[in-house]
Amino acid sequence: MATNPSYTDIGYLQVNVTAQSNSYPIENAKIQIRDTNEPDTIIEEINTGANGESEVISLNTPPLEYSLEPESNMPYAKYDIRIIAEGYESVDIAGAEILSGETALQNTSLLPAAGDSESTDELFVIPDHTLYEEYPPKIPEDEIKTVEQTGEIVLSRVVIPEYVIVHDGPPSDSSAKNYYVKYKDYIKNVASSEIYATWPENTIFANILAIQSITLNRVYTEWYRNRGYNFTITSSTAYDQKWIPERNIYKNISSAVDAIFTNYLSRPNVTQPLFTQFCDGQQVSCPGWMRQWESKTLGEQGLSTIEILRSFYGSSIYINASDEISGIPSSFPGSNLTNGSRGSKVRQLQQQINAIAKAYPQVPTVAVDGIYGPKTADAVKNIQRIFGLPQTGITDYPTWYKISEIYVGVTRIAETI
Repeated sequence: MATNPSYTDIGYLQVNVTAQSNSYPIENAKIQIRDTNEPDTIIEEINTGANGESEVISLNTPPLEYSLEPESNMPYAKYDIRIIAEGYESVDIAGAEILSGETALQNTSLLPAAGDSESTDELFVIPDHTLYEEYPPKIPEDEIKTVEQTGEIVLSRVVIPEYVIVHDGPPSDSSAKNYYVKYKDYIKNVASSEIYATWPENTIFANILAIQSITLNRVYTEWYRNRGYNFTITSSTAYDQKWIPERNIYKNISSAVDAIFTNYLSRPNVTQPLFTQFCDGQQVSCPGWMRQWESKTLGEQGLSTIEILRSFYGSSIYINASDEISGIPSSFPGSNLTNGSRGSKVRQLQQQINAIAKAYPQVPTVAVDGIYGPKTADAVKNIQRIFGLPQTGITDYPTWYKISEIYVGVTRIAETI
């Protein structure tokens, strides 16, 4: 364990490793953990299990209070993670951020080893959090974009994309790399980069909704494509919001996104998702936008998610939802599937479970009979356990879409961008 005297609390880390080629879990990947301040000393070494996940390990962190007060000391401990698996290129992640009391998830997909050529490690250096480090302030834009100009492309309805293309730099930087990122993974990454996972739940939900609305506004208006670029959104805080390649996310933020990923913010009689800009409210002032530290205080005072949002964006704002989800075989049935449920949606779920079981051996196969019985519930419970969902055996909204997401990944049926 780290010996830094300022590390008085404990946080947690779990590493999940899959193959980039087919999304299958990689068993027996070796995980080495080092304190960033002591890079020559391995403090933990663990291996992934059959499901490609490591055990959850405890790591020392600074006090919880540091993440609850602005202008405080660094609130997270920084650790370096090395991932090694036979037949794959190794990956090094420098500066993973571990917060007091929270579980950090390091999800990494490995490339196959480069044949006879000499193997080279891939290195990702994680910059400091936006609430701790100073980043360029947002250049103000209109909350609702004008899209009537001749030649403009704009979607006829709000669609949740399967992927977004993230330009890792300002729009004009042609040398910056473009990354194809699953929409939900993008939102989880940005939320983990923009707010602290230790904040109140309603504050976390409010900030995620603002992040999703900005993203869906860029998707809906085809903002950058209409300006001659080949990406959806940038990682620049001056233009969009912070996204960091290979950064860890946090379990509670991941669960929150899974629950509301189809939601965004609207105003009456406006189809377009709002471009809900925000700032930290400490290093940068932004009247009329959400101020992140103030949203934390409002959450502590007991305000609901919508009350927090309306305190910044006005009383007419409301939470909207899209039923159009790209890349998913079928939409949620509308009500939970549980013991006794019957029909085509159950049959489809069972087919997806059996496909997932080929990649994840701890998931049992089930009869494809359209009847949701104890064996189907048990298989669902296993999937929930592996992927960090509440282990109810009931296929609720987050579980349905998690199973669909895994199924698409392991069967490669989704459209390729």
